[in-house]
Amino acid sequence: MAKRIAITTIGTRGDVQPYLALAMALKTRGYSVVVGAPADFEEETESLGLEFCSLGSNIRSFLKQSNFEHASENFLVSMPALLQQGQKIVEQAARRSWTMAQGADLIILNINTSFAIDIAEALDIPAIATALQPLNTTGEFPICTFDLPDLGRTLNWLTHAATSVQQAYYDFPRDRLRRELMGLEPRKSGGFFKDNEGKNLVTLYAYSGIVSPRPRDWPKTAIVTGYWHLSDQTDWRPSPEFSKFLSEGDAPVYLGFGSMPFGASRNTHILREAVQRWGGRVVVASGWGGFDSENLPKNVFAISKAPHDKLFAHVKAVVHHGGAGTTAAGLYAGKPTFVVPQAIDQPYWGRRVHELGCGPEPVALKKLTPDALAGALHALSTQQSYTHAAQDVSERLHSEDGPARAIRHIERVMNNYKTHSEREQGYDHTASWANW
Repeated sequence: MAKRIAITTIGTRGDVQPYLALAMALKTRGYSVVVGAPADFEEETESLGLEFCSLGSNIRSFLKQSNFEHASENFLVSMPALLQQGQKIVEQAARRSWTMAQGADLIILNINTSFAIDIAEALDIPAIATALQPLNTTGEFPICTFDLPDLGRTLNWLTHAATSVQQAYYDFPRDRLRRELMGLEPRKSGGFFKDNEGKNLVTLYAYSGIVSPRPRDWPKTAIVTGYWHLSDQTDWRPSPEFSKFLSEGDAPVYLGFGSMPFGASRNTHILREAVQRWGGRVVVASGWGGFDSENLPKNVFAISKAPHDKLFAHVKAVVHHGGAGTTAAGLYAGKPTFVVPQAIDQPYWGRRVHELGCGPEPVALKKLTPDALAGALHALSTQQSYTHAAQDVSERLHSEDGPARAIRHIERVMNNYKTHSEREQGYDHTASWANW
């Protein structure tokens, strides 16, 4: 009988799509795989021939709440309600993941679903942590989820203490769920990417070391695998209207702000003014991404939904929010890139794109002006150094196989796992890492 692997993740598209790529590779390898994710992704997951388990209501409705959009402006007023609601989402996901994981031989968790560590403990199966951005503590750069400059090795190291605050947010319901749902005692220890005995979990980083090199001071258990890239499996092609737009001039620049549906009025004003000053052509993502598609100028085409790998083949450059997935898609396509970050790890990826020579310095969305966007659009269209650098990175990324490398480590974890009773007899489940 095929071994069964449960994957649990919550978040927006960037937090789910890489796991679909990994799940498909695992299925091809002969494993039985179930993917637990928000209800938004049921149709897409099942269209890939994968088993799906809903971990709760769709994330888009949560993000579109006005108190989320204005949280930074009214932090003390907005955040208590948001934290309470977010923890309800996490608790619901935990309860559904518990049901989903019954009969599994291994569970793979996203950093947002750290409760899966407890599920693995209760079911006596191994757990593997994953992340889409570099989060293990290092002195080589400050924590990537805050927009901080390089502070030097000591202070860089200290900034990573913020992860314990983030982890506390996800940990809040865990002890109650351990008792009520799993029949476990309260946790003895823990921490970011650690099991409940305080030992490092194997952590797979689903991005490329070409884009973000692995820090030399990371533990052996932290592994950068390469991107888990999901090629579009549909027969998407440009609509007749989009094909007509493409045929009427030079290749456009793509502009989209991902799954952050905020500030549509301001964003659209900046877009209209910038395009008027620049004079080129743009295709804008008007789905989740905070733009009004009505009354756009003739040199701007609005598209509600399209797979990045196919859409980017029709553009000459990309402008986006700097989410890990969209950054990967643009670099895979070899397109010069301008990042307009909003929050979390987006400024980090924007800096990495610039440091790789693939585009201008990032400009935060809250600081973006029509002149700044117009200047970036002009630079993307005219500076050949950006194009050459992006094409070089693309060629190198295509030589990697992130899912295959991840699976090698997944299999090693399963093959080396010892049960609770075996560990009580003195087996050190971390000893095998010395030979990896």
